[in-house]
Amino acid sequence: MLIDFFYTLRAAKLPVSVKEYLTLLEALKADVVGPTNPDACSMDDFYFLSRTALVKDEKHYDKFDRAFAAYFKGVEMIADFTKPIPADWLRQEMERILSAEQKANAPKMDWDELMETLKKRLEEQKERHEGGSKWIGTGGTSPFGHGGHNPQGIRIGGKGGNKSAVKVWDQRAYRDYDDTQELGTRNIKVALRRLRKFAREGNDLELDLPDTIRATAANAGYLDIKMIPERHNNVKVLLLMDVGGTMDEHIQRVEELFSAVKGEFKHLEFYYFHNCVYDYMWKNNKRRYAEKFPTWDIIRKYNKDYKLIFVGDATMSPYEILQPGGSVEYNNEEAGAEWLQRLTHAFPKFAWINPEPQGVWQYRQSISIVQQLMGQRMYPLTLKGLEEAMRLLSK
Repeated sequence: MLIDFFYTLRAAKLPVSVKEYLTLLEALKADVVGPTNPDACSMDDFYFLSRTALVKDEKHYDKFDRAFAAYFKGVEMIADFTKPIPADWLRQEMERILSAEQKANAPKMDWDELMETLKKRLEEQKERHEGGSKWIGTGGTSPFGHGGHNPQGIRIGGKGGNKSAVKVWDQRAYRDYDDTQELGTRNIKVALRRLRKFAREGNDLELDLPDTIRATAANAGYLDIKMIPERHNNVKVLLLMDVGGTMDEHIQRVEELFSAVKGEFKHLEFYYFHNCVYDYMWKNNKRRYAEKFPTWDIIRKYNKDYKLIFVGDATMSPYEILQPGGSVEYNNEEAGAEWLQRLTHAFPKFAWINPEPQGVWQYRQSISIVQQLMGQRMYPLTLKGLEEAMRLLSK
């Protein structure tokens, strides 16, 4: 029954061998995670067992999670709806091409109406649907499902295409940005150096050439070496980085930026968030559910002399910014906009770095909202954009 699962992992470029696959089957036969009857074995138990047996390097966890979700169609739901959505409803058999008129007439609902309508659909729907504008399924302009078009819908399973879903029922294990990434260019570091305030601190690490010459001359020509503490950039930076989802398209460039920031600023603190900042953030994506850092604690911990830098594409549903409960991961009590305003009030020197091409900003409603919340302090992840952001923060 798991042959197709094995081939799905191989298709996702995971280095899974037949030996590891047989190990998984042996573990299931030995009831390591419960009875051999798959209906009596929880999906979580099977997930952890299969990951342990099949994945030998944690750098492959994210690939594994995506392949696992693709094969099992995302059986867990984040919302409090107890009725499961059958995987067959979400099977996409063809790519449906919608006309401009069909897209324009896609049903639009506000947040409360959207969630209430989804509950009703789960109660009423009895079979799979493809296309159309009402039922949970694939294609078409329905607000529920995937593979179609709706500017304010809930994507359930499948892969996003329009970057406008309000809720995404695929729990992902995001990967930490690699701060050892070698830069393809020194331009990012050069741009960051506009934000610097040097101070001498620490042990004697640097040759003081003028004082060495004076001391040697005064010592009748006998060499008298003088050392002074090395100069370090004394600027303090609080870096908040969006990770996962649409940010996967920008991983390499953000890693280059992250590497440069860690090399340039001695006083650096960083945290991750997804799409928008809410009441907590995290420092390690593998432990983001176990090790949460309340945003209030972060605001209180660091002084206002820290320069606050957000890095994110600001591409999401507007509900995620403006609506309590709008997060794609959990029911946040307060809107993301409230937390963004608290952070920018606590740290007066702030800027937002956006890796999305500046030419598309005007077409993304969420980017416009974040720009307003940032007081237009949003800059593209380009050499010119970084220079302008650093110039602003250095004032």
